[in-house]
Amino acid sequence: AEAGSKHTMADLYSELGVPRTADAATIKRAYRKLAKELHPDQNKDNPKAAERFKTVTSAYDILSDPEKKGKYD
Repeated sequence: AEAGSKHTMADLYSELGVPRTADAATIKRAYRKLAKELHPDQNKDNPKAAERFKTVTSAYDILSDPEKKGKYD
């Protein structure tokens, strides 16, 4: 099992499938694409997708907020 919500730097970027150098627009596009694919409504019988959706959303939440992203980077 994964330990809490402790992310390493590469994790959040790799969760979204973007390079560490990605700008805000690239991060947002990647998140939207993944969120659409992984949304629980699209994957009713797939708990793994729901879990991944939460992870991706959490990663986006940090990377889309300049203050949180600054602390993370």
